[in-house]
Amino acid sequence: MPKTILALGAHYDDCPFGLPGILLKAVRQHHRVVILSLIGDYTNWPPVKGREEALKQKSIEMARERGIEMRFLNYSSMGFEATLAAKRAVAEVVADVKPDTAFMLWPRDRHPDHEAASAICHAALYQPARLLARDQVRSPSEVYWYDNGPGHTIDFIPDSYVDVTDEWPAAVEWLGGLMAFVRNGPFDIQKDAAVETKTILSRYRGLACGVKYAEAVKAVRPVVRDL
Repeated sequence: MPKTILALGAHYDDCPFGLPGILLKAVRQHHRVVILSLIGDYTNWPPVKGREEALKQKSIEMARERGIEMRFLNYSSMGFEATLAAKRAVAEVVADVKPDTAFMLWPRDRHPDHEAASAICHAALYQPARLLARDQVRSPSEVYWYDNGPGHTIDFIPDSYVDVTDEWPAAVEWLGGLMAFVRNGPFDIQKDAAVETKTILSRYRGLACGVKYAEAVKAVRPVVRDL
């Protein structure tokens, strides 16, 4: 049966970098996929000065073209922390989307935005009913952490691997297109640092599980599977 997938990140590119193949595979399998970026105010980020709203619209359009809905909250970089208000804001999205499966950033990270987003999302995914005082709001049945690459994530050891070889060309096009917009220039796969990093990481994950390209996640709670 089709399910609803909710992927949460701090920035516009956290999910397109962290798990694009998994999300594209979910779309191909006819699941509903929604991305939530907590940061929707990019006015304090120099690379897109004067193009802040255009970055959001580009992110939304590129996601929509791939069958994914993308949403933003109104926080700015370094402008949020794990407050009750922030947890409730994300919990409102959980209540609206009603995810069966969710993905959130790994909590140990070199970027404070990532760590804050992970803490907020953890509370919102596991205690939305308490945060919103609505008993009918349910948590997703499965929640996974994902990493955001070696430049950010610290001590991430996955326990689940997903073969994204078939989705890889589309994943590269998605991530590379976003990075090209930020640079305000054409996409060149040979010169894109984010695509190069993601390619190396996905090849490494693939070698770990015996496929060409893979993405890896870690279950927040142990998951029982039939072998």
